[in-house]
Amino acid sequence: MNPAREDKREPNRVVIFDTTLRDGEQSPGASMNLDEKIRIAQTLEEMGVDVIEAGFPIASPGDFEAVNQIAKTVVNSTVCGLARATKGDIDRAAEALRPAARRRIHTFISTSPLHMKYKLQMEPDAVHDKVIESVSYARRFTDDVEWSCEDGTRSEHDFLCRCVESAIKAGATTINIPDTVGYTVPEEYAALIRMLFARVPNIDKAIVSTHCHNDLGLAVANSLAAVVAGARQIECTVNGLGERAGNAAMEEVVMALRTRHDRMPFVTGVRSEHIMKASRLVSAITGFVVQPNKAIVGANAFAHESGIHQDGMLKHAGTYEIMTPESVGLVRSKIVLGKHSGRHAFREKLSELGYSLGDNALADAFTRFKVLADAKKEVFDEDIVALVDDEIARAGERIGLVSLEILCGTKHQPPKAELELNIDGAAKSCKASGDGPVDAAFKAIRQLFPHDARLLLYQVHAVTAGTDAQAEVTVRLEENGRSVNGQGADTDTMVASVKAYLNALNKLLVKREKSAPAAMSA
Repeated sequence: MNPAREDKREPNRVVIFDTTLRDGEQSPGASMNLDEKIRIAQTLEEMGVDVIEAGFPIASPGDFEAVNQIAKTVVNSTVCGLARATKGDIDRAAEALRPAARRRIHTFISTSPLHMKYKLQMEPDAVHDKVIESVSYARRFTDDVEWSCEDGTRSEHDFLCRCVESAIKAGATTINIPDTVGYTVPEEYAALIRMLFARVPNIDKAIVSTHCHNDLGLAVANSLAAVVAGARQIECTVNGLGERAGNAAMEEVVMALRTRHDRMPFVTGVRSEHIMKASRLVSAITGFVVQPNKAIVGANAFAHESGIHQDGMLKHAGTYEIMTPESVGLVRSKIVLGKHSGRHAFREKLSELGYSLGDNALADAFTRFKVLADAKKEVFDEDIVALVDDEIARAGERIGLVSLEILCGTKHQPPKAELELNIDGAAKSCKASGDGPVDAAFKAIRQLFPHDARLLLYQVHAVTAGTDAQAEVTVRLEENGRSVNGQGADTDTMVASVKAYLNALNKLLVKREKSAPAAMSA
């Protein structure tokens, strides 16, 4: 069902439009490969997200392929492709979206005086003509067309109303009013939405949408204010991912509407119990660690250390929690796993955590779980998530870790690494030294597999508490303008580090094989 059509029957239904795969990927260093994008898209569909903006098909062959494959994979959500106000962009988006059961073309052009003069170098009348031309052309391919006025919150009202009215006449079913630079404040943004409802005569024939950036930390507040004023679609991203300071965070929008239904009597189709799974997946794939005090999905969001708070929580959870951990997917474990747990219990735990693995993948994951259970006193849900995500990340790699030995400490200077890798089926080994154990291990990788990629990021965090916790490492490599993130998890930080580096290196090899021009910004 087309979310816009559904929304017209349910006046308080808010369409959730997720742009993690498009706007979110424009965050520097947040690039994702095809398999990762498909995994995220499937998770978003499982959550009940209405519209998934899968990419910008004209930007590169890689973006086109991602939109096309997601269009083939996703069934229940609408798949959306972004296009500038040109026939070439729209043709490319239409071609990429062709397999989709539900498809939307999202076309945009700037309408603010600043953007028209300096970015587009076009007169307002020419921009207005482009609005009509682009929307009319997009309607040839689908009856679900969204039009956006880039920098809408800094546009002159008369011109904005003129463009919105013409876009709807040309066939746009959704009108998006972006706060492209995150400049507006809630009452101002709400007033803008109310102004459009008051002045655009055919505004009732389209869904009004928000797309707020977080430069002043107001993206979620602005989005909610717009909904109260009449908007019925919110464009957002998982974890608030996005260029500069990011976008409105999907989890915050959804839980605000659910928790404060008394003041905002609106509903979404999102199954909030999947929020933590989506957050962890996007964080692991992009390497953007969620800050501990992040609303809804941060590690401290449901933690209580103050004695007064703990006392209140013990008496009644509602004293200090306005929502339950279970409502966002932090479910108390029904199955506690340890080294004596069997394959059936492990499969049930994976199902509880939202994973469904084939027999071979399950066997590999179970073998690694047994090794982990021998190394740790307690195996937490977070450990299982890290283990499975690491298993998925390493599937099909050309370069794999066989063994690693590190000598370091005050008596071993400089630190030394002895490494054995499997490269395209052949075992190769070497020894290397470096300024530290990580440097020595990474130099050994370069010695066994020479390459020119630069290390842009090396990041470590513990999956759980305790000295026996798994380390989750993110490595970002850059080569010829292409950057990739690699992840690795292990109770040994050095092993996790090598896994992460190799995962990134394997992704670079795939990018070499599918060499594509750099994506343009939207």
